[in-house]
Amino acid sequence: MAAYVPPLELTVGQPEPIAAHGGLSYMAFDQDGDAGTTKATADALAQIATGEGQAVIDMIDNAPPGPIQTQWGLGFRRYAECLQYIRDNQITAPEGGLALPLRYTVYEAPSYSVVSSNALWHDPTREADAQALRKDEHDNVRRCLYFPQILRDARRIGEYYPGLDPYTPQSMDKLGVSLAHCESKCQNFYDAAEVERVFYPEIEQLLLDFFPGATDALVYNHDVFDKDYEGDRTEDQANKNPGVNAAYANLVHNDLNDNSGRVRCRELLTKNLRNFGREQDYTEAQADAKMSKRFMSINLAKPMETVEQNPFVLCAWPSFADQPYINNYRIYDDRVGETTRFTYRPEHEWYWIPQQQPNEVSMLKCYDSVTDGSVSRWSFHTACIDPTAPQDARCRKNVVVRSFVFF
Repeated sequence: MAAYVPPLELTVGQPEPIAAHGGLSYMAFDQDGDAGTTKATADALAQIATGEGQAVIDMIDNAPPGPIQTQWGLGFRRYAECLQYIRDNQITAPEGGLALPLRYTVYEAPSYSVVSSNALWHDPTREADAQALRKDEHDNVRRCLYFPQILRDARRIGEYYPGLDPYTPQSMDKLGVSLAHCESKCQNFYDAAEVERVFYPEIEQLLLDFFPGATDALVYNHDVFDKDYEGDRTEDQANKNPGVNAAYANLVHNDLNDNSGRVRCRELLTKNLRNFGREQDYTEAQADAKMSKRFMSINLAKPMETVEQNPFVLCAWPSFADQPYINNYRIYDDRVGETTRFTYRPEHEWYWIPQQQPNEVSMLKCYDSVTDGSVSRWSFHTACIDPTAPQDARCRKNVVVRSFVFF
């Protein structure tokens, strides 16, 4: 069976992505069913060998103390430096909002990450490659800077866009961001089996109720975030257990892009690849038919308790619709996932939910198959540190589910 190679379907008016091979999916480099992983690994090592990534680190390390003038604006090595700049310059936010540092990449080149389950890490003949890739992965954070940004209160979206209710699909269509309510019957979000049995169907029904015209919703996996969790955190993909994350993704990013939105959907429909949810059994032809109509990928984040620190924040599509994304390739043994990163813009329109409650769900679009510019294609997002929270504020405890919605 030939590998499925998605067309690169850019939004009208969107520039070419900053990506390997002009944005072509690594599925095009499939060798004996490896989904292009061999080629992606070779490209990762070749990029490291150029020294370009190290040059960015050297530029940051060798810059004089204080702010660094970048082509996008003033960036800061440390959160505290950026926060002091915000205070010194009296950068303020509207009521319910917050001025704070957010971390962006300053490396305008595709990046690569070899996931922990990849067999390369256990191959003694590839120890040198493993060391180079491990160092490059650790160096990714050194190619980032903090920039000053303003968060708006997502509950007040109607004040910024008169007539737009954040609890409606119109908000998702326009901004790539919306809110919902959920009173879950799930008692233990650390029990992956219970989350799959109870919470997945609840969210699928929420999505069907939320989006008029939706014919099917599939929740296919989830992550649990709790820095203070004292139990077993171990991830066990074989048994559909994502473990418990101690780290929050403190980097501006999106989970999918023009390629991976389609590839991930097809993997789920035809192969059930890493699907924790309802089993799918579509043929290739049936998947083609289903994906010929509109479909979206939506992430939904629900707290287990009131969020006090490490809030989850979302950026509205109109503020970056004309900005090229930067590909990050996640290399597994059997697939190459594509996520995206973005460089800083002061006009990025960020939203948060202050003191987000357990029944408040933040929804963000990771992909939309509509490319004519009439609706948002995606949001990007990050975690951040709330500088106004008390010193003893508890870190965010929440569950994030990933879904596809079909029309």
